Amino acid sequence: MSRSASPREPRRPRIALLGSRGIPARYGGYETLMEELSRRLVERGFDVTVYCRSHYADRRVREHRGVRLTVLPTLRTKHFDTPVHTLLSALHAALRRYDAALVVNAANALFVPLLRLAGIPTALHVDGFEQQRAKWGAFGRWVYRISERLACRLPTELVTDAEVIQRHFLERRGAPSTMIPYGVEPAAPVARAVLARLGLAPRGFVLYVSRFEPENNPHRVVSAYRDVSGSTPLVMVGDAPYARSFIAELRERADDRVVFPGAVYGDGYRELLGAAQVYVHATEVGGTHPALVEAMGYGNCIVVHDTPENREVAGDAALYFDVRRPGSLARELTRVLDDPQLAARLREAAQLRAKERFSWESVTDRYVRLFERLAKRERPTPPSPRVGPE
Repeated sequence: MSRSASPREPRRPRIALLGSRGIPARYGGYETLMEELSRRLVERGFDVTVYCRSHYADRRVREHRGVRLTVLPTLRTKHFDTPVHTLLSALHAALRRYDAALVVNAANALFVPLLRLAGIPTALHVDGFEQQRAKWGAFGRWVYRISERLACRLPTELVTDAEVIQRHFLERRGAPSTMIPYGVEPAAPVARAVLARLGLAPRGFVLYVSRFEPENNPHRVVSAYRDVSGSTPLVMVGDAPYARSFIAELRERADDRVVFPGAVYGDGYRELLGAAQVYVHATEVGGTHPALVEAMGYGNCIVVHDTPENREVAGDAALYFDVRRPGSLARELTRVLDDPQLAARLREAAQLRAKERFSWESVTDRYVRLFERLAKRERPTPPSPRVGPE
């Protein structure tokens, strides 16, 4: 008696992630989201492709941690880097008939119809109020205002990363959205190479991490630190493309306690997060900031600029200051540097809050439900089977 044929394994859902610089993550929040989410989706049985920019990712690398990489060119300029790459990515993805797609950055809303017309249900992730960023001129702010309107109409589903942003779109635009924050997964540092290179002691420095752009206020943090007494180093981690003059001025303002290691990623970044005495977060624009969530997850004493979005993330597990009043930052930093017991209590509270609210596994759970909804709503027609020999 012949053995009956075994049933065919179900096809893995095919997901495309577009709009970021790509992975491995070496830039900002969108890149971190792409890396952390994509690898977890693969672990849960999805077939995931991340679109990467040629000046950011190695063209020769086709896979990272089980995730497919598609590297495409772009115009490497301030205003055209993102839209040109997303246009090419959307055209490429449209021909591959994915089951669902996630596009990040409101400025990419214009390209969502290319995916929808190809039968690919598409979610658009919007990150805060981009038109408020000081780096954009009048044209850039206009683009983001138009993009915000398009974001409410063009995607299959809108994704926001904070309740404050979710309310904004609902109350101002009448657009419902799915709120999914960023996550954190603390990992013990495997070495002390960065600390040794910078001459830092564990729990012996203040840490700031962000892109060096005006709305992130690195210049105000450096200026305020002049009024903090003592010899504790302030470590300013970050960089930014297209901001050379701003960064040069920032360095000129710093006193000799301020350390500028540049951008630090991977194990070195985790090493600094796990060893800082205090973490300063001074960003004004955005929703859930990945760097703030990560600093909490690594058990830092958090001192944060007082905005609704930041309070939503940090709650009562932080001290707050007004970045427009440098004296308030200097005062709170002095307070925690002079009171180790207060700093210890805040570290414990921040780590607990991050564990309860911002785990990458729970974030992935929400995205799995999102992709399942998308695929059921507008599942594309499968491609015709191949004819002839393999």
